[in-house]
Amino acid sequence: MGFKCEVDLESSKQEFLDNLGHYYGVICRSRFDFDKQVLKKAKKLKFIARAGVGVEHIDTAFAEKRGIKIFNSPEGSADAVGEHTIGMMLNLLQKISKSNNEIKNEIWSRKSNSAIELKGKTVGILGYGNMGKSVAKKLSGFGCKVITYDKYKKNYGDKFAKQVDLKTFFKQTEVLSIHIFYESDNHHFINRKFINKFYNNIWIFNTARGLVLKTDDLAKAIRKGKVRGAGLDVLEYEESSFNDFS
Repeated sequence: MGFKCEVDLESSKQEFLDNLGHYYGVICRSRFDFDKQVLKKAKKLKFIARAGVGVEHIDTAFAEKRGIKIFNSPEGSADAVGEHTIGMMLNLLQKISKSNNEIKNEIWSRKSNSAIELKGKTVGILGYGNMGKSVAKKLSGFGCKVITYDKYKKNYGDKFAKQVDLKTFFKQTEVLSIHIFYESDNHHFINRKFINKFYNNIWIFNTARGLVLKTDDLAKAIRKGKVRGAGLDVLEYEESSFNDFS
C-alpha cells in the first residue's frame, strides 16, 4: 500500500516520542502508555493497533477525539492463555513446583504433596469470551464440570460450559478461572466481599488483567483458608500486594 514500516523494539520512550509525530499508524504491545501527553505529540497518527487484548494503557477517549482509531486482537492469544491456565491448574493442584523444589533440597514429603485431581471438580469460568471459551474447551477432557457466568452476555453457554446465574456460580464453583476484561467498573472486581460469597473453599487462577483482582484481599483469604491456592499471571498487579504473600 506504499507505507514505509519501521520496527522499533528497543528505543527509549523519549526517542519514541521524538519520532511519533511522523507516524501515520502505530502497532504496539504495552511497552509505553499512550496517554494524553503522548497522543498530543502524534500529529499525523490515524490508528493504534494493539497486538493483544488490553487497551487500558491507551487513553481511548482522547484518541477518538483526535480521530485516532483503536484496534485490538482479542482472539489472537486465546490458545496460549488457555494452555497457560490449564498448566497453572495442574501445577498447583498436582503440587508440581512445590514437590520439585523440595526434592531439589533433599526433602521427600510424600504425604504433603499428594495430588488433587481436577476430575470431579466444578470449574467456574468468570467471563466467557475468547479466553474463557478456550479454557472451557481444553478442560473438556479432564472429567470436571465446567460452569460459566458472564454479566455482559446472553445465551452464551455451549457444549463445553454450562451457563449459570451468579448465585449458582458462587454455590458450585470449586476452582475459579478469571477471564474478564479490565475497565474501571472491573477494578478489583474480585475482592474480599466477592471471594467470601463462594460456598466452597476455592482455588483461584487469574490470567486476566492483574487489576481485576485485589491481591491484598487474596493474600488474606489464603491465610484464612478460604482460598486454597492461587495461580497468577503477575502482569499489572500492584507490586506492594505481593508483600502479603510472604
